Amino acid sequence: MSTKTATPTAVESQKDSSMLMQKRMINSNYDALTSAPETGRKVCSTFVPGNLNELIQCFGMINNLPETNAIQNAMRQQSGGMIQTAERQGHSEDVCTYVKADIGMMSKGNIAPNGKPMPNPDMLLLSYTGCFTFMKWFELLRQEYKCPTVMLQVPYQGDGEITQNMRDFVVKQLKEEVIPTMEQVSGVKFDIDRLRENMRRSAQAEDDLVWVLESAKNKPSPIDAYFGAIYYLGPMFTAFRGTQEAVDYYKVLRKEIEERIAKSQGPITPEGEIQKERYRLVVEGPPNWTNFREFWKMFYEEGAVVVASTYTKVGGVYDQGFRHDADNPLESLADYCLGCYTNRNLPKRVELLEQYVNEYEADGLLINSIKSCNSFSAGQLMMMQEIEKRTGAPGAFVETDLVDPRYFSAANVKNRLESYFQMIEQRRQGRMIATAS
Repeated sequence: MSTKTATPTAVESQKDSSMLMQKRMINSNYDALTSAPETGRKVCSTFVPGNLNELIQCFGMINNLPETNAIQNAMRQQSGGMIQTAERQGHSEDVCTYVKADIGMMSKGNIAPNGKPMPNPDMLLLSYTGCFTFMKWFELLRQEYKCPTVMLQVPYQGDGEITQNMRDFVVKQLKEEVIPTMEQVSGVKFDIDRLRENMRRSAQAEDDLVWVLESAKNKPSPIDAYFGAIYYLGPMFTAFRGTQEAVDYYKVLRKEIEERIAKSQGPITPEGEIQKERYRLVVEGPPNWTNFREFWKMFYEEGAVVVASTYTKVGGVYDQGFRHDADNPLESLADYCLGCYTNRNLPKRVELLEQYVNEYEADGLLINSIKSCNSFSAGQLMMMQEIEKRTGAPGAFVETDLVDPRYFSAANVKNRLESYFQMIEQRRQGRMIATAS
């Protein structure tokens, strides 16, 4: 059924200037991490959802993100062996593959993507934002590294709202546990004015990021808000939010997208620009990283563009209005953690998906169910059925995994996608006939 809507395959994956820029940024953070023993900088390991990067920077520490390490290893085709190493040590096949990739990475010398040894963290900071696995993961890391560990307990939005009591509870922990531990580990006194400056830069970058994500409302969409957006979100979700580098990056990215809109151009893929947008999709769930390019190709060869996704909100649901607020810095950090996508209940997730399908005029909702990620996968069939009922847009369901290559079946995924696109076409034809009659 392929329509070959991208330009001919190149030997090297095609990238915009912003993609190359973010790659240099991510690489520079790994260089800073692996040189920490020489520079004397302290390392803070934390997670993407609810990460307190603006606060970490106040103490001159470097942010290390275990999920990002697992993703980098998966895209380099190294995570499979690491996962099997962890399983031989007794970790279950059902455990989150991010965790097993991280454990296997440590067992194999803890080598960073730049080929140099990763230093042991000086501090573990767990912002609990709806994923129970994070807690067990950090228990394992604490046993391994035996360094100071702080758990920032973030109340789950069981009723779908952030209350003042929740906010106060998080702020109290920041004041009494998180900041004092950071001061002790780093030897640097907390400076709230420095935090305010970091947050002003965050808000500036967040404005441009939201503009870029919402540019997908254009027809054709100038971006892919799932596969392509992974590049866009790297600086925001990792170690650069709150820095001038992030502000500069999002200015460059926004200018690129503005130019694409002016020329009515579609997204850039690894094989060139999508020449004809045939399907507009909303996607729920993380992507598969071990076969990322192959997975993406199944979409762009059919002219399928993802115009909105929930995975691109795990590090902050900025398009719903949140911005880091320099006038209320600690309260704003609390609201950021409380509002992450994984900390939202199922009705709120359904509301967000419904909004995306309607506002972005999507043809349907596709769910990529991740075998080892209960935080995303729980309730997804119910979510799909509810979106179909509310919007009339057809849903579809594929299954892969995060970083375990054993659970990516290219043939099965491709067959399901092609059947889904045929379903969308048939519904279009049915609507046209009904309208004509």
